Amino acid sequence: MTGDDLVIETEALTKRFRRRTALSDCSFAVPRGRVAALVGPNGSGKTTLLRILAGLSRPTEGRISVFGEEMSSSKVDLRARVGYLDQERPLYPWWRVREILEFGRRINPAWDAEFAVRHLSQLDIDMKSRVRDLSGGQRAQVALAVCFAKRPELVLLDEPAAALDPVARQDLLQNITEIFTDNESSVLMATHAIDDVAAICDYVIILSQSRIVLSEDLDYVLESHRLLSRGLNDGVGVPRGATVLEERRTTREITYLVRLAMPLERDGWRIEHPTLNEIVIAYLRGGRRPSASSGSGLDESGAT
Repeated sequence: MTGDDLVIETEALTKRFRRRTALSDCSFAVPRGRVAALVGPNGSGKTTLLRILAGLSRPTEGRISVFGEEMSSSKVDLRARVGYLDQERPLYPWWRVREILEFGRRINPAWDAEFAVRHLSQLDIDMKSRVRDLSGGQRAQVALAVCFAKRPELVLLDEPAAALDPVARQDLLQNITEIFTDNESSVLMATHAIDDVAAICDYVIILSQSRIVLSEDLDYVLESHRLLSRGLNDGVGVPRGATVLEERRTTREITYLVRLAMPLERDGWRIEHPTLNEIVIAYLRGGRRPSASSGSGLDESGAT
């Protein structure tokens, strides 16, 4: 894959805040035209990474490029192609919705006023309402409209559905999918909710203990992992080409969650497909990129 095919590419990206390391040696790439999920627990460095991608923060070490061009706070034209929705959704609470849209129009040359008004009208959000009087779901929708009305080529969303009730959460995720389809933007969404990934994303990046431990197409992730089970006392080793991510034992049986590097011979194993939830949790617990050999290894350390 060439640089022209990538919307984001990082190499050995590191960010330190005095004694704390928020990101450590992070290298990954995201193809254009994807809805990618940046998955990790709170404190894993997701917000720090998004802010660097948006040109709002500088890395301590490493390289980061967006659309094949190195990102920095001084590159106004490049930053204009990126939309960033902060987790706190910084909307002035005393402003009316129409005033927020007008402010967006004034500071964004490519502002799509028709889209913003249409999107919010379809959700029955009154343009005369003050932000402080809106529900959490409505405020999230206003922030989302502002982000996409900028007509960015890359949209960075930091926990967009956080703190929403289940109905508002589902509505917001559905709207993200619809807006993405209509705008042909690339999206990178930070989340700690694995259900969000399965609902709308087709690419997954797992960030654990400040390190990238997986960055792959979602379908490939699901097809390249298996659960292998057999009797506890069978004494049979893990098949060649299978890297163990997690081991589970009962009184009678042992089960391995593995990543495959080659076709697997059944050889007495019961083979099942793991869920995305099981795969992600295994990587988060391991906090490391698996080695090429079978068996578990030592975890890499890193600050959260």
